Amino acid sequence: MRKVTVYSLLLLLGLILSQWLPLNFGDSYTSLNPVIVYLTMAALSYIMIEVGYEFDIDKNRLGQYKWDYVVAMTAATFPWLFVVLYFVFVLAPAESWGSFDTWKEMLLLGRFAAPTSAGVLFTMLAAAGLGATWLFKKARVLAIFDDLDTVLLMIPLSIMMAGLTWQMMVMIALIIVMLTVGYQKMRALAIPSSWKWMLFYAFIIATASKSILLISTAIDPSTPIHIEVLLPAFLLGCMIKTSAHGHSADQAKANTVISAVFMILVGLNMPLMNFDLVSSGDASQDWNMILTHVFFVTVISNIGKMFPLLCYRKEASVRERLALSIGMFPRGEVGAGVLIISLGYGVGGVALTIAMLSLTLNLLLTGVFIMAVKRLLNTQDQEVVELSRNPEPA
Repeated sequence: MRKVTVYSLLLLLGLILSQWLPLNFGDSYTSLNPVIVYLTMAALSYIMIEVGYEFDIDKNRLGQYKWDYVVAMTAATFPWLFVVLYFVFVLAPAESWGSFDTWKEMLLLGRFAAPTSAGVLFTMLAAAGLGATWLFKKARVLAIFDDLDTVLLMIPLSIMMAGLTWQMMVMIALIIVMLTVGYQKMRALAIPSSWKWMLFYAFIIATASKSILLISTAIDPSTPIHIEVLLPAFLLGCMIKTSAHGHSADQAKANTVISAVFMILVGLNMPLMNFDLVSSGDASQDWNMILTHVFFVTVISNIGKMFPLLCYRKEASVRERLALSIGMFPRGEVGAGVLIISLGYGVGGVALTIAMLSLTLNLLLTGVFIMAVKRLLNTQDQEVVELSRNPEPA
């Protein structure tokens, strides 16, 4: 678990720097922020290419993935809806409960609680030595479907905020094309797959995503086209023809270094929090109340991730299913991206501060979640060994 601890500390370092650097370096740091975002996208692309490269799907048994997608959809939807209801009925004034604008803003803002951070999750599970377990294989499927569901659901939310625009139509078309090509060309690309080449592909994907965003922003700043790197990077990994020899030792070292850098970058991407709550116009909210809200929002959003506990009863034990649910808790760069999008649409106030603090708390607890998963699986293994040594009498 030493690697998990190191990654957790690097994540914490990034979070601290995300709050300290803007306050001490101001405009200098602001000018550097786009570079940090770009490097985060590139590192995430690399991780997702690796995930896709290791991902196996049986085209002759596609029906088995339908239930996985349903489970992943609940993992992406329940936390979102729980937090939205909390924001509306606990934080918003009673007279605004019937307001469409209130629901529209909270539906967008609450989306931060939905996406499991696939990059953080896979990195941490691999660091914990769980790469060969049923949990890792199932979490890999669920987290990818979870992120896909998040990307798809951001489209109608963006339409609610900005209207049905040509940019939204382009985004939908690109997603359909990527999914179609990725499926048809699975394991068909005979291209180099060393870590250097995969890093090169990652920078190409990050550059393409950033270029589309900048060009669309220049055309119409109100509705830019934001293609997340998660989907294209994962699909590219699925299309690359795998090697019979597997990865080299150099590749494993590169994966560790890039994952470590990614942890710092995820923390650095956290927006600067607004601690001046009184000036926000809601002086009745003191810090004790704010932290109470953060606690409840974090708890209910993670409860929303617990649906896998009720599923896969024929495949796994209760401990494995509980470990899988806890493994879906980590949030990261995608959730932070939703908060940044919310800021762009003018959504703010105390709810935004609580959302940011809740996301930060979840990030800080990532190592704890992974250790809990490890403990659950180790305890189960010990019980199996003890049962084999001391079988029950017939």
